[in-house]
Amino acid sequence: MMSISSVTVGIDVAKAHLDICVLGAELTALRVTNDVGGFAEITTLLQPHAVGLVAMEATGGYEATLARALQAAGLPVAVINPRQARDFAKSMGRFAKTDTVDARMLAELAAVLVRRDDAARFALSPFDDHRAWLAALVTRRRQLLGLINSERQRLHTTPVRLHSSIKAVVEAIETQLAELESEMVAHVRQQFSQLNRLLQTVSGIGPVASATFIAELPELGRLNRRAVAALVGVAPMANDSGGTKGRRRVQGGRFEIRRVLYMAALTAARHNSVIRDFYKRLKAAGKLPKVALVACMRKLLTLINAMVRDNREWDSSLHDASSCVRLKT
Repeated sequence: MMSISSVTVGIDVAKAHLDICVLGAELTALRVTNDVGGFAEITTLLQPHAVGLVAMEATGGYEATLARALQAAGLPVAVINPRQARDFAKSMGRFAKTDTVDARMLAELAAVLVRRDDAARFALSPFDDHRAWLAALVTRRRQLLGLINSERQRLHTTPVRLHSSIKAVVEAIETQLAELESEMVAHVRQQFSQLNRLLQTVSGIGPVASATFIAELPELGRLNRRAVAALVGVAPMANDSGGTKGRRRVQGGRFEIRRVLYMAALTAARHNSVIRDFYKRLKAAGKLPKVALVACMRKLLTLINAMVRDNREWDSSLHDASSCVRLKT
């Protein structure tokens, strides 16, 4: 747990400017430009102080370069889900929303986070150029797939005489997609060959799923099974009050990882003997198909997390229900 006297910082990120609020130090709030010059002003301002945490909201990418610059200056940075940040503000009675108010609210949230025993888990992992480039490739692939799906859907509402135009656009995007996927696979093999090979020993995980896990879940193998399940959003959350026991639900987490994990679990439930048998046992016990599949997602993630942690390839005998040998998860 960090010192309760730690200086905490909140930064409200906009496309053109940054609003900064500092708590625990005699510094006034200020606004700088969202560019290299602005980043230099912030780091110069903060480096003389014992900063416990700098908090900012995820803003669709506008915060990424700032976060990297602050990390390079040795400052701990947390990128907060906007919904969680807003919920915190409401819980503190802050219903107004301005850039200055948001910056102070983020600084107050950072002050709460640094007091937690698990404060370190909120800070971003050290920046890795190779992983960042892979994340950009994975994101661009996702965007191209979205464009292809959008164009194909227009075929149903567009006059037939315009179908050739739509098909030409789809073919052009598909060409870009093929080139990008080749670059993505080559980058993974060059920079993450061992981890990629380990992940793909699991039946249900192919090149795309492997690249996505590597790029967007760097915590894999570093957290315990409960923490990684909560991080991805496949951990059932309690919904109890008094004598009432509500239905457990999964919520939050990293949507894109969860979507890839869903497809991996769907494939594994058919072709991976361990996950398939687990799915059948849940169905036989009366679980709904969707509930059983989410449980398979969680089990698959738990096993992958343990594999990465122990640097051990998939071995069905370690997870077979009839075996007394277990891989610690």
